[in-house]
Amino acid sequence: MSLWKTLIYNLPEVSGPTQRKLGFKEKLKWTMLILVLFFVLGAVPLFGLGENALAQFEFLSLILGASFGSIISLGIGPIVTASIVMQLLNGSGLISFNLQSTDDKKKFQGIQKLLAILFIIFEAAVYVYMGGLAPNADKIGTPVYASLQLMLILQLTIGGLLILFMDEIVSKWGFGSGLSLFIAAGVSKSLFVQAFSWLPAVGGTTEISYATGAVPQLFQAFFAGDLQTAALAITALLSTFVIFAIAVYSQAMKVEIPLSFGRVRGHGIRWPLSFIYTSNIPVILISALLANLQLWARLLQNWGRPLLGTVDASGNAVSGVVAWLSIPGGRRGLLGMIITQGGLDIGFRPYIQALVYLLVLIIGSVIFSYFWVQTSGMDARSQAKQLLSSGLQIPGFRRDERILERILSRYITPLTIMGGLTIGFLAGFADLLGSLVNGTSLLLTVMIIYRLYEDIAKQHMMDMHPMLKKVMGG
Repeated sequence: MSLWKTLIYNLPEVSGPTQRKLGFKEKLKWTMLILVLFFVLGAVPLFGLGENALAQFEFLSLILGASFGSIISLGIGPIVTASIVMQLLNGSGLISFNLQSTDDKKKFQGIQKLLAILFIIFEAAVYVYMGGLAPNADKIGTPVYASLQLMLILQLTIGGLLILFMDEIVSKWGFGSGLSLFIAAGVSKSLFVQAFSWLPAVGGTTEISYATGAVPQLFQAFFAGDLQTAALAITALLSTFVIFAIAVYSQAMKVEIPLSFGRVRGHGIRWPLSFIYTSNIPVILISALLANLQLWARLLQNWGRPLLGTVDASGNAVSGVVAWLSIPGGRRGLLGMIITQGGLDIGFRPYIQALVYLLVLIIGSVIFSYFWVQTSGMDARSQAKQLLSSGLQIPGFRRDERILERILSRYITPLTIMGGLTIGFLAGFADLLGSLVNGTSLLLTVMIIYRLYEDIAKQHMMDMHPMLKKVMGG
């Protein structure tokens, strides 16, 4: 075995369970344990940190599942970046892996994991040396400053590796994906704060000290006669509810394919294919890519080379490439911008910027949706093999893998494209509405929790009725 194969086949990993199926209580225990650990690590500050220039990017930290200034400041960024690189390389044909082969699939996963580790170290160094997370400025030029920089890089690297292995634990021992769980946890926490916090908002522009939360802010503005602030609070609450309702409805849309057991006449099931076939993965990838671009723009700006554009003190992109790839109006969204400044007074640029942002999210989601299906075993060929191995077939058709693959491709290919397009549009639309938290992250959270609910309900049902395991592939 070559040195390269020895390296990628022997990377540290979390061992999977020895039994074929874990019980409901076992999965719930590990999921809750990792969730608690994630919140604990997010509250552990970096030792030696002086300036936290990334603190203003709270909405980006939600998408990246990070807590800037803590030991998990990198979040899922390096893992997602590695996944994007591998999918683009494999999808473009620059490298070729037959993911139906066990050996090639193991090699693909090993290279992706090695890339994630390298990106963890690289991003940790970039965050520190480019001034995103830096020691106190009064120690510049001293040996202590260089030592503190190395200490910060070491802590960020440890935090990134912890997130990597925690993701593996959830994937193998818990419910769903660790990446999705971390995003949902951060957004849920922020959503609760933004809705109900009575603490005064920082940097208010009015004489009244309004609360941070939209609900108490609405009552304060109503009694103070401040109609504009009340309108903004109502808009944020309503848009959050609208996004929630649309996300749940889109998740519930399914196409059902009738299947029968070849050896048992008269018995069959209906196999549901979700309209959002690839779930939230494509929009996680494209949103994380855009979030990384904004972070890089800020780091390059601190370095004195604003190649990607400039970002103001509030974290809003004001020029360059990142300005066209960001939400017009910042956190309030385009709708909030129209309410405060007027529909025509803001000019045409915000509307064009909103259109560009929406198109980028849609196109990116479609591309990553297609690549994800090809690399995750959700394509028609893989699904046909899985169904045939379970003894299932489509009634009225011969039991042949090629025929089943051709029939499934009529459903899976359109669902892949239409689902990616829909989820990209919903994410962009949610951002432009200006909800309590970043619209994309809110949409992702609703979809993640809905899918997690389905997984938990399915597992609980199988534990309550063991005979269903045979029907559902257990």
